[in-house]
Amino acid sequence: MLALLTVPALLTGCDTGSEDTAEGGAGPRAEAGSALAAVDTLTVKGRAPKTGYDRDRFGSPWADTDSNHCPTRDDILKRDLEDVRYQGGRCRVVSGKLAPDPYTGREVTFRRGRSQVDIDHVVALSDAWQKGASRWEPSKRIAFANDPLNLLAVDAGTNRGKSDGDTATWLPPNKSYRCAYVAGQVAVKKKYGVWVTAAERDAMRKVLGACPDEKLPWGDAPTKAPPRFRAP
Repeated sequence: MLALLTVPALLTGCDTGSEDTAEGGAGPRAEAGSALAAVDTLTVKGRAPKTGYDRDRFGSPWADTDSNHCPTRDDILKRDLEDVRYQGGRCRVVSGKLAPDPYTGREVTFRRGRSQVDIDHVVALSDAWQKGASRWEPSKRIAFANDPLNLLAVDAGTNRGKSDGDTATWLPPNKSYRCAYVAGQVAVKKKYGVWVTAAERDAMRKVLGACPDEKLPWGDAPTKAPPRFRAP
């Protein structure tokens, strides 16, 4: 069964605005179990070259790694959309809506075949590749690409503007979601051992310094895909 998560559908009241907070580190405000406290557990290194990156290195898109007979994309659509309609059972999602979309705060409609909704990797695959994933076994990369903790249904245009940005280079336009978004990035990077740059760490501290009680999300999906899945 799809793991139940605490993060992606959760909108917080955080508004980081332009406040200059927590640049000196997690400090005494960081509570145990908070995303802010977890930032300082991440390894800090420089970004490695993108050499060798290819989407195929993370396996076939939306592999059914949890063996529930539904592609991962449909699992996330079912989890994140409202007013969901299906075709031929309760797996293939054909319509629904994000109410609201976490990245913009607007309502966005999903219709299969002409969708305005993407499934975003909260930590982009290319970003992960440059920060450790190039050295992983294929089964770990496949698990990473399909882990519900790292996936979120969002407005397509905004997601494509994000590209492979990390916290230092891109944040959701919807300021009230920034705490939850950055907490999600911290959680994914901690779970898989993806490192961060110094600028990224500082940006994470700054955002989460405005919401020091933001909990670190979790998900119990395995960090290795079943042996039947293959990737180069």
